[in-house]
Amino acid sequence: MTKKKSFVGATIFDGFNRHLNSALIIMNGKVVEIIPEEKVDPSTDQIVLAGGLLTPGFVDLQVNGGGGVLFNDNPSLENLKTICEAHAKLGTTSIMPTLISDSPEVHKRAISVIIDALYYPIKGLVGLHLEGPHLAVARKGAHEERFIRPMKELDCLELESLANKVRNLMLTIAPEAVLPQQITRLSNAGAVISLGHTDCTFNQAADAVDAGATCATHLFNAMSPFGSREPGLVGAVLNSGKLFSGIIADGFHVNKISINLALQAKKAPGALFLVSDSMSTVGSEQTHFFLNDRLITRSQGKLILEDGALAGADISLSDAVRYMVNEVGILQDDAIRMASLIPAKVLGMESEIGCLMPDAQADFLWMKNDLEIEKVWVGGKEQS
Repeated sequence: MTKKKSFVGATIFDGFNRHLNSALIIMNGKVVEIIPEEKVDPSTDQIVLAGGLLTPGFVDLQVNGGGGVLFNDNPSLENLKTICEAHAKLGTTSIMPTLISDSPEVHKRAISVIIDALYYPIKGLVGLHLEGPHLAVARKGAHEERFIRPMKELDCLELESLANKVRNLMLTIAPEAVLPQQITRLSNAGAVISLGHTDCTFNQAADAVDAGATCATHLFNAMSPFGSREPGLVGAVLNSGKLFSGIIADGFHVNKISINLALQAKKAPGALFLVSDSMSTVGSEQTHFFLNDRLITRSQGKLILEDGALAGADISLSDAVRYMVNEVGILQDDAIRMASLIPAKVLGMESEIGCLMPDAQADFLWMKNDLEIEKVWVGGKEQS
């Protein structure tokens, strides 16, 4: 058994409340407790922090790449490790690698390597997000049309089997491409069904929720918009307390006024959470890369295809948190919660990650008061 460590000197936000003049106690990679500083056992290894804020590590459920590596480009253990490490240095200590619609060969290889990686295991890897191929061509976004198709019985059977092997499997699907009974089967198997890349009506979305969908993928983007006569998926997300939804807060994908209005309109207990939708550029000096042989260029904070369409994002969750505070104008604690506790709740892992409660993983960040990250710890170990 390793010795207890105490972290003092910073305000501590545990995912729920702030603690002043307190100490975070960890041992064996887990949180033990948060106690007043004067009650800290002097025999602990004490780390003194010069002010600032200690918070849970961030949880990102939509990560296409990082550190110069794109998951679609080469699904491998080495690349997964590179992606996890790149995001950990930027404050995201738990990620869900995301495979967008691709060939059956790439799809099969990605599934195989995720199963291996979770057994291995790779620190920070919490599951797999399959964004497609069962989407709507009308809302394909950066997905290639040739890979998009309706879900067939064999697809459903394979995904049911995969959900039994992978603890956290998120599936972005379009209600037009997947039957309600298939959604129910996959949800019952343990998959998180997220609605996205769809032109569905409000009623189609409501039927999908009744069938077992619990999430939506990047609110406002690649989905049927809110209208006066047809509320679309945007309306369904805001109106349903059963739906959570990711949102990309980078200043390009969604206007800050729209984000603010969505936060005010969202029916609880479902909530909005931050996703990066990051590509390989995050944590690297890349200026361009290829996705399915299509050139994507990094330009002025965004990633664009040759036709000018957005193709993922060039941010980490720490960037999104600062944007929510500095541009959207929400409280620090609310922004941090959107990047930690809420996405953890989507996976049913809110007692394990995304918080600093007893027995949670000791994944945490030390940030300046302006939310710039100073240091990161994963499993209680400081990241270099």
